[in-house]
Amino acid sequence: MPLPEEHSGWTERGYLPHIDQPGLIQSVTFRLADSMPQDQREEWESLLRFENEAERIRQIEMWLDKGAGSCVLRDPSCARIVQDAIRFFDGQRYRLLAWCVMPNHVHVMFETFHGNPLGGLIHSWKTFTAREINNRMGRTGQLWQEDYFDRFIRDESHLENEVRYIEGNPIAAGLVERAEDWKFSSASRQK
Repeated sequence: MPLPEEHSGWTERGYLPHIDQPGLIQSVTFRLADSMPQDQREEWESLLRFENEAERIRQIEMWLDKGAGSCVLRDPSCARIVQDAIRFFDGQRYRLLAWCVMPNHVHVMFETFHGNPLGGLIHSWKTFTAREINNRMGRTGQLWQEDYFDRFIRDESHLENEVRYIEGNPIAAGLVERAEDWKFSSASRQK
């Protein structure tokens, strides 16, 4: 079956291959534009030099968990805007499997549906939430980093590990002791 025109299949965004086709489960992380502040550049710039992609991502995610930047998503009303946007088209444009809204970044795992390309979904979440959060906070300007990290889920073991990571992120960051206590995560549904 040919790929719908909206979906790009295998592509590169200058550094790594990515795949966008219906029916794949994708894990995506996007972050606030100021989550790696310029005044702390010396601390985080070395993370970008890791040649091993998995290690580079792991180190960047550990940095994000420190809570650098404005962390506007620490405000419950802003985190709720993001969580509600992610959940809004669940079952219509994608099937949502796991999510977590952290103070300066967001994790989402979902299955893509025909006619709803990965980049378009993320763009719609980021555009809507930036407008709403900027209005809520009485600010203007860029809220989100332009790009995002994505990886498709290879198998059941990878899926289970990724859900555990996403829902456990607030524990790893020292924000809660139990995943289900973080209100802006799929883990809280189990309460």
